[in-house]
Amino acid sequence: MYFINSFLFCGIVCLIAELILDNTKLTPGHITAIFVCVGSALDAFSIYDFFIVKVGGGALLPITSFGHSLIHGALLAAESHGIIGLLMGVFDLTAAGITAAIIFTFVFTLIFKAKD
Repeated sequence: MYFINSFLFCGIVCLIAELILDNTKLTPGHITAIFVCVGSALDAFSIYDFFIVKVGGGALLPITSFGHSLIHGALLAAESHGIIGLLMGVFDLTAAGITAAIIFTFVFTLIFKAKD
């Protein structure tokens, strides 16, 4: 059941994104930004943690998880360092993913040529 819930959660997130993409004039970049903000808002009210407990890895795969990680790290650092922790903790949980994205992007730009 755990795997089915995980699959359904990711599928529902993708379905919502496709419905927004097909029925509005929003671009994929807009939808990605919206989903990051939704993940942040859900984590700010501790709702996203409920999804992680019930769904597991399926809640950690979509882009909403990135927003969750940003806010979760900031709130954890704010508990220990105060208001300055909000700025310090934003990238604590996401540093590895951001670094990997930058490095892979750099390597791929050296290998492939952009189309005109």
